[in-house]
Amino acid sequence: MNITYYGQSCFLFEIGQHRVLFDPFITPNELASHIDVNAIKADYILLSHGHQDHVHDAEQIAKNNNSILVANFEIANWFSGKGVEKTHPMNTGGKVTLPFGTVKMVTAIHSSSLPDGSYGGTAAGFVVETEHTTFYFAGDTALTYDMKLIPEQFDVDFALLPIGDNFTMDVHDAMLAADFVQVDKVIGMHYDTFPYIKIDRQEVQEVAQMADKDLILMEIGQTINL
Repeated sequence: MNITYYGQSCFLFEIGQHRVLFDPFITPNELASHIDVNAIKADYILLSHGHQDHVHDAEQIAKNNNSILVANFEIANWFSGKGVEKTHPMNTGGKVTLPFGTVKMVTAIHSSSLPDGSYGGTAAGFVVETEHTTFYFAGDTALTYDMKLIPEQFDVDFALLPIGDNFTMDVHDAMLAADFVQVDKVIGMHYDTFPYIKIDRQEVQEVAQMADKDLILMEIGQTINL
């Protein structure tokens, strides 16, 4: 599958003929100023929680593409109220089968509120199981022992984990999370966008190498195939 990075925690997965977008925060991100949001095509938009740096462009992209927005009950209802016509509400522990595979909403330890300050439900991550690949999108989270439950149910090929520290795990905890999930390949996210989460790329790569992990730090706009 092709994976395109749009900054912060926003990734577009091309899974067969389906395009699945995670946590779109693009237009306010100075590092992503070269990305044209209106050019992004998405059949599904998955939101891990309600913070602005994960949902800012969801409404616009959903309306541009008539996308199905998948999120917790509170976030799905909030976007319905803003005119997003297609939503699929979920909650932690639930699973839904979609045309590209199954999506299970799993625990994340983090706060969640919507851009207008209203209640954003519980933050979450996703395990996506497709015909050929299974991956874990952690969302914003601390390191949690609940991650050890994931490989008891899924054979995960790679994980997308936050590494920016301050608001989420740092790279040291992310490498432990990779051990918990039993993956050797990690795509880093939630770093560099704001001063609080700036990273030293050489340092985080050294930590990953010491942990025998392949840490991929994508450039904004870059597409890779996994």
